[in-house]
Amino acid sequence: MGERMLRGSRLGAVSYESDRNTELAPRQTREYLCANGHQFEVPFAVDAEVPITWECKFDGTVARLVDGSEPEQKKVKPPRTHWDMLLERRSMEELEEILNERLQEVRTRRGR
Repeated sequence: MGERMLRGSRLGAVSYESDRNTELAPRQTREYLCANGHQFEVPFAVDAEVPITWECKFDGTVARLVDGSEPEQKKVKPPRTHWDMLLERRSMEELEEILNERLQEVRTRRGR
């Protein structure tokens, strides 16, 4: 029993397992290149989907996959403004009528 005790060790801080008699999952390494010229490799599982971009481990910029295709550009809808949404609900004639009513109301209040 004395052989099994681990005296003076911090439990959970150090692993006492070895890599002997273990089989690692099949891997592939892919190369990335950043705009500053840093080239590095990242290991992935064989069945993993490899991303087109990766953060450079040297300076944190965006690195692109070497021999990779360009990422597909997504169609971006232009942002809808308040004015656009208002025009979806009302015509210009209606808006002019509402504006004139509000202006008349403000003028009568100020005239008091």
